[in-house]
Amino acid sequence: MSDINILLISTIGIAVIHTITGPDHYIPFIALSKSKKWSISKTIGWTLVCGSGHVLSSVVLGLGGASIGWGIDKLTTIENQRGSIAAWGLLIFGCLYFIWGIFNAYRNKTHKHFDADNEGNMFVYEHKHSSYAAPIKKFKVTPWVIFIIFLLGPCEPMIPLLFAPAVNHNIINLITLILIYTCFTLISMVMMVLLGYWGIAFADTKKMERYMHVLAGLTLIICGAGMLFWEW
Repeated sequence: MSDINILLISTIGIAVIHTITGPDHYIPFIALSKSKKWSISKTIGWTLVCGSGHVLSSVVLGLGGASIGWGIDKLTTIENQRGSIAAWGLLIFGCLYFIWGIFNAYRNKTHKHFDADNEGNMFVYEHKHSSYAAPIKKFKVTPWVIFIIFLLGPCEPMIPLLFAPAVNHNIINLITLILIYTCFTLISMVMMVLLGYWGIAFADTKKMERYMHVLAGLTLIICGAGMLFWEW
């Protein structure tokens, strides 16, 4: 298996895992849709608008990693080692992200969640996993506020995924990874929203959310290790 195929599979994995294990990627739209009696088309429309903001911020963050990779490409002394550098970058970042994910899950840090009342008003509040206490402070939000929240919440694992093709100075692969990430993120969001819209429970994603970063880090580790040691 070529390096680009490994990166493509990893990109799809990151996009799907990040979306499905993060209920805030779809619960706000399900709640608003039901409380305000939105049509399917309007529900999907707002999902795509907010999802596009999330994708945009993730890609911008990833392009930061790509710019570093592009700079490394200019160092002629490592011309023959670019592939290894890209793979090691994925592996090291994956290990660090995996460790941070475990620490984050163990620390059980407060984070934002969305909820809706019977009148169709959407609120955002902070809570911890395994904590059933009612939130003290709840802030009312609108769909456009949700868009801003998504815009400010990028997917960090995009950094090494775009770093790898940039090191090899392959603009086609770079664009391909961005398009694949965009498509699968939006498809996953719409799929989860539609399942909720039709009252179908996919899984207990609230429990999975706690380990979202752990799973993303593990995906990057497998990707980097496959490129370096397993001759995929």
